[in-house]
Amino acid sequence: MQKVDLMVIGSGPAGQRAAIQAVKLGKKVIIAEKKQVLGGVCTNTGTIPSKTLREAIIHFTGLRHRAVYGRSFHIKHDVAFDDLKQRVNRVVAHENEVARSRLLRTGVDVAYGHASFEAPNVVGIDTLNGRQMVEAKKILISVGTVPYRADRVPFNNRTIIDTDSIFGEGFNLDKMPRSMLIVGAGVIGTEYACMFSAMGVDVRLLDRRTELFRFVDREICEALTYHMRDERVTLYLGKDFTKVQEDPNGSVVTTLENGREIKTEMFMFASGRSGATDGLNLEAAGLAANSRGLIDVNDNLQTSVPHIYAAGDIVGFPALASTSMEQGRLAACHAFGVPFFSDNELLPYGIYTIPEISMVGKTEHELSEEGTPYEVGIARYREVAKGQIMGDETGMLKLVFHQKTGRLLGVHILGDGASELLHIGQTVMAFGGSISYFVDTVFNYPTLAEAYKIAALNGLKRLGAQGHAENQDTASAGADSAPIGPVEE
Repeated sequence: MQKVDLMVIGSGPAGQRAAIQAVKLGKKVIIAEKKQVLGGVCTNTGTIPSKTLREAIIHFTGLRHRAVYGRSFHIKHDVAFDDLKQRVNRVVAHENEVARSRLLRTGVDVAYGHASFEAPNVVGIDTLNGRQMVEAKKILISVGTVPYRADRVPFNNRTIIDTDSIFGEGFNLDKMPRSMLIVGAGVIGTEYACMFSAMGVDVRLLDRRTELFRFVDREICEALTYHMRDERVTLYLGKDFTKVQEDPNGSVVTTLENGREIKTEMFMFASGRSGATDGLNLEAAGLAANSRGLIDVNDNLQTSVPHIYAAGDIVGFPALASTSMEQGRLAACHAFGVPFFSDNELLPYGIYTIPEISMVGKTEHELSEEGTPYEVGIARYREVAKGQIMGDETGMLKLVFHQKTGRLLGVHILGDGASELLHIGQTVMAFGGSISYFVDTVFNYPTLAEAYKIAALNGLKRLGAQGHAENQDTASAGADSAPIGPVEE
């Protein structure tokens, strides 16, 4: 029986960060990983592969240069999927090696094998050398999720697939399908819809919901919806299907509730994910997962059994790699009595559609519901020299700020580099800053960051000269600057 301070089940972002944090606190740690590679879904079938695929598609198709050279110039629709996958495999292999090296240097012990509970403090790991027993003072469950598979969908891993299939073993795609129906207009489904559409695939996206991304700023969401339709993605929103079947010719026929049939060469089911808790024997630990396989936790990520924690996608929303890393660190710190602070109000979101979306803070809808007086400032990428250089005609940056104090309350971006650009606004928000900061700051030229200044000036113009003077007097950032007078830009 091996005895450790912390036993981590799963080597994804949450598990790795928890293990490293615990070692830095002087604790003995072991990670159990059922596959022979580290990184979990994030590195092997989810975040890293899909974002690498997206970047490869944009590169090979010349998508970023349409506005510069013409809509059809350099657009290649005959790129082999296997060529794209080779790039994905190289990046995944590199990330696996980075993770392995990091854990080795830190001093985290890794056991490859399926882990399951024997008792609340005891976990057995089925390794190649037999079952290894581990007794742990604290345990973290960070096993991630698997694609949810509806019973009414006859998956065959060829023409009827889930979102993990395209990076899984045994899936071969000699050529891109001419048409594809994606069920599920959540983050993952919409990202894949944009990617395959960029490759010239006739993409249809179906969802029972009547709009995309209810947690995203509505103006940003409307702009994305318009762009997707402009790129020939057909949206079937507010609709559901009753049957999926493969016809004798190999096409997939999907029947909607109203009897309408949609025939495509491929069908992808992307309607949610389930916790990968099967086989953990949670009952032996005194735990149970909910109907979607997720584990309930408190604010400190403790389960109903106090010494057992859960973090990452297995606890549900927001299910992002970035937040999972923080959750792992929080769980480790709390487990060993170390103070930890993370501002949940400033968690950034990145949605890698084409164009991508990123946001932090409040939306207009949320502020309206709260009764907070606010104003907005908007900048278009086409107004910025760098936007013209890049050929991004659709991008926009939106600042939401308090109407009385000017304090920045939210940043919402659509366009190339949105997930990188967002962190400027996130930092200003973290220090309680106002939009006056952007007016009084010099940005490199030409850069997309200039959009912050343009958006701030646009917002102050809506308030008028007097509103800007009040803003300068009361804001916590830029308060020493002189009023700039009427804004004409």
